[in-house]
Amino acid sequence: MEYTFATYNNPTPSNKEKLVVGIDIGTTKIACVVGKIDSFGKVTILGIGRSKSDGVKRGIVLNIDQTVASIKEAVHKAEVECGIRVHRVNVGIAGQHIKSIQQPGIYTRKDLETEISTTDLQALKDDMFKIHVPAGESIIHVIPQEYTVDTEGGIKDPVGMAGVRLQANFHIITGSLPAIKNIYRCVKLAGLEVGELTLEPIASSAAVLSEEEKEAGVALVDIGGGTTDIAIFHDGLIRHTAVIPFGGNILTEDIKSGCKILSKHAEQLKVQYGSALAAETQNAKVVVPGLNGRNPKEITLSALSGIIEARMKEILELVHFEIMRSGYERKLIGGIVLTGGGAQLKHIKQLVEYITGLDCRIGKPIEHVINYKDESQLPPALSTGVGLVITGEENVGEDYFERVIVDEVIEEAPAAAVEVEEVKEEVVASDDFMSYMNSIGISGSEEVEPTEEVVSETEQANDFEMNDEKEEEPEQKVAPVRKPRKPFGESMLGRFKGFFENDEAVN
Repeated sequence: MEYTFATYNNPTPSNKEKLVVGIDIGTTKIACVVGKIDSFGKVTILGIGRSKSDGVKRGIVLNIDQTVASIKEAVHKAEVECGIRVHRVNVGIAGQHIKSIQQPGIYTRKDLETEISTTDLQALKDDMFKIHVPAGESIIHVIPQEYTVDTEGGIKDPVGMAGVRLQANFHIITGSLPAIKNIYRCVKLAGLEVGELTLEPIASSAAVLSEEEKEAGVALVDIGGGTTDIAIFHDGLIRHTAVIPFGGNILTEDIKSGCKILSKHAEQLKVQYGSALAAETQNAKVVVPGLNGRNPKEITLSALSGIIEARMKEILELVHFEIMRSGYERKLIGGIVLTGGGAQLKHIKQLVEYITGLDCRIGKPIEHVINYKDESQLPPALSTGVGLVITGEENVGEDYFERVIVDEVIEEAPAAAVEVEEVKEEVVASDDFMSYMNSIGISGSEEVEPTEEVVSETEQANDFEMNDEKEEEPEQKVAPVRKPRKPFGESMLGRFKGFFENDEAVN
């Protein structure tokens, strides 16, 4: 199976309007964004569909069937909103398996009578895809930095110059091949075609950063549910990328264990009353219902914010370490741009500035979006989805008018027949942090346990709603018959045999 990875080019103006669809497969949500890109590279959002992400943890697909059902639901909601049938999508990827390296490349031109062309640059770039990477990994992006023509260095665009020896430094991003394969499998089982695979912090940066910020120097920090993604730009080029395997979900786990409440109550407390600064929180109380007739728990907001602040400090210290490790800490005139679902936490901007000493702003995906009816409907959590529409314009854009459905009704996606049992995972946050910090060369320190004080409020049902209604419509076309997926055997040989047979069934 061949994989297509995003080339990471800035969108170029064209004479046609493009219809592009991006799918952000996150830990807490799956978002499908349908956008139309005009001849100036500006995006008009046509539809947004969101669903709860089941089967994904820290950017890694752990349950194929649950992930496929969530993708179908998100895509169906976007189709209903915009009235356009979705066939081809751009997909984001993140996770702890993502790595980045700096690698030089050299290309000697054969035709010395002509000028350097884009064909020469592409040949040099193609050579970099052939470099050796560890077994089980695959190259996702090859991003050129400065070029050197013969002895002249520091060239951003050598097209049109004369020279024999073309050299460049490349920022190469790799990922786990099984993780990539599972994402492709989920999208194809959902009945969609994968256009490009893009690293999520690169996609987010396209949605929230301006060209001036990239030129001046800026660090994009995307705090998601399972991971915190970092992308550092300087002189208009991406210089460093990193993925920290901790995000908003670890805050929920800390609140759950510190206050001894259910996960759904912990998530509601974090979203509605959570703050990154305990000193800025009022000493009020909220009440959380007890289990099976037990007395409800009272939790003070100061205790809740104390738990969140302690964990956010650790995450932001790791972010600061990655910025220092990149070597661009003193060159970031634009400071830090914070985006993702974690950027919606109260007082997070002040805590980032206190920990890093850099200016900070909250980034929303409205930098290149026009004519959207309500910008409040584009929160930082949708930065990756909108960015996948922008970065995918170069190679995946299709003629907008060919995709509009005329006199055709989109059937509602059938609701999942079987309710998925909630998987209870034992999370030992301090062990995860110790292992990660040891892996990057930092000795772990003893973790301070949060105060266990009671808090709570009348429970507000923000439970995820599923649309169970089905519309009876006459069948208009027969779906192609797909080979059934075969279960893996118990032995190791059976597992490998089943894996490749399932791969053939998908393709």
